[in-house]
Amino acid sequence: MPRNSALKVAAGIAVSFTSLGVVIISLLVKRIVSFQLAMLMLVALVGLYFGFGVLIAVYRFTGKLK
Repeated sequence: MPRNSALKVAAGIAVSFTSLGVVIISLLVKRIVSFQLAMLMLVALVGLYFGFGVLIAVYRFTGKLK
């Protein structure tokens, strides 16, 4: 994969993570969700991004072993 393409993918992931975080915080500010629910959603968001990141890293590592 060309380096420029990898940077675009990384930028897309960062933008999507940031935008979802901003949406969750804006829901908290507008009092649509409670503080506890907003924190739970933020923790779940971080967990999903971390979990899928590990999954993709393991998949790429096992692909190199074959």
